[in-house]
Amino acid sequence: MSSSRCSGNMAEQEQRKKIPLVPENLLKKRKAYQALKATQAKQALLDKKEQNKGKKLKFKRLEWFLHDSWRQQRDRVRLRRLEVKPHGLEVPDKHSLAFIVRIQRINGVSSLVQRTIARLRLKKILSGVFFRVTPQTMKTLRIVEPYVTWGFPNLKSVRELILKRGQAKVKNKTIPLTDNTVIEEHLGKYGVICLEDLIHEIAFPGKNFQAISAFLRPFHLSMARHATKNRVGFLKEVGLPGYRGERINQLIRQLN
Repeated sequence: MSSSRCSGNMAEQEQRKKIPLVPENLLKKRKAYQALKATQAKQALLDKKEQNKGKKLKFKRLEWFLHDSWRQQRDRVRLRRLEVKPHGLEVPDKHSLAFIVRIQRINGVSSLVQRTIARLRLKKILSGVFFRVTPQTMKTLRIVEPYVTWGFPNLKSVRELILKRGQAKVKNKTIPLTDNTVIEEHLGKYGVICLEDLIHEIAFPGKNFQAISAFLRPFHLSMARHATKNRVGFLKEVGLPGYRGERINQLIRQLN
């Protein structure tokens, strides 16, 4: 009894699964209609491209982001926040020397940021300078922090930078540091008579650090050519701006 009931149910299910037949002429009409719609859509797309040809596309959101006034407003807000957050100007412990590298463009930024970048002598991207860590220099650094990266170099990094890329400023001329006579002539009054003395005075800042560091030209670093072709590759090689502590030594060896 149960077997006959199961067979009857299966027969009913097979009848329900049958797809209704459609006349062949109707199928042809549907296919022709779909082809006509596809052709019309393609033609409309070509006509739209032809109309927009020669016109400059405008991306309002992007233009608003890159607008000079917006960048200046962003700098003003950021600097105002630093005034109400004094902990952002604290001097790190156990470190007296820092190295700062510019890695961002400053087009359209506030005049204060531009003046600070010029005062730090970071006129070009991937240019770097040594500076002594004090409350005043930390305040200067915070002004330009979104456009630079900085950290604490060790003695090895200081030595490699000066030996490979060290240049002196003598009477508005740039000369390589290959002759101790030049160093003694201009820095002898500070007790610096050779290249090793210069490296020691930079690595362990003293009272004459400002004059000795001003004697050095900013260091012009370099990187792999393939990375500078686009912004994504550049940021991947260099990293993001801001503080990186002792990891600045890795960046120095990478760019030196």
